Amino acid sequence: MDEQAMLETSKAERAVWLMKTPQVVAQTWQNNADAGHPVAKVVLSVDPLQTDPSCSVQFDMELTTTDNANKPKIYSLNMFKDFVPMCVFAETSQGRVSVEGKVEHKFDMKPNNENIEEYRRLCRERTNKSKIKVRQVQVIDNDRGVHMRPMPGMVGLLGSNSKAFTSRLDKKKTAPVKGQDMKRTRRDRGELEDIMFKLFERQPNWTLKQLVQETDQPAQFLKEILNELCVYNKRGTNQGTYELKPEYKKSAEEVDAD
Repeated sequence: MDEQAMLETSKAERAVWLMKTPQVVAQTWQNNADAGHPVAKVVLSVDPLQTDPSCSVQFDMELTTTDNANKPKIYSLNMFKDFVPMCVFAETSQGRVSVEGKVEHKFDMKPNNENIEEYRRLCRERTNKSKIKVRQVQVIDNDRGVHMRPMPGMVGLLGSNSKAFTSRLDKKKTAPVKGQDMKRTRRDRGELEDIMFKLFERQPNWTLKQLVQETDQPAQFLKEILNELCVYNKRGTNQGTYELKPEYKKSAEEVDAD
């Protein structure tokens, strides 16, 4: 049987501690993993006056080295005894897997009360750094524009239609764009009524869209004037248009006669 496929169990009964550490502590340990000296020490404190055994023992961890002087060095360890039985496994660079031990105690690490303000400041700095967008400048080795050449089959198309395409673009640029919902300024009511009478002298029937274009007035304001001066044709040959009411037609004719 292949030796790499065998599980090494010589350390299966060794007691180990499982510890959940903050990110700053994990980074410090990773950076000093090959330093050749301990990265931290555990301090066990016992209070003989405490009657509750669970509260009489206090675990603290002190880091022997840190990457930053502002990082907290002392942390409190909260021990948990009620957890699912677990074992620790390790894999070597050759692919061999071994059991390193059985988890006896589980700890959650948190900053000591003495260092809680330093830890909060460190977390705020880390959060602020994560919000900063890092801009990257990429140097293009090929500065002759090879990657910007037209796709095969596009050269003839661009050559034959480039002038027509350019002229269409110029027309689009020069053509005035006027939105349908552009805000229009209302005229004086009497002035607008005079303009309406002159328009109906030109032709007897107008649609609302035509009158909006001729007067450059808001459609709602124009409707108010039309409801007073005109009749809306709902059927017949002039369906969908406005024409002056008979009394206004009569007055307009009298003005023409004078």
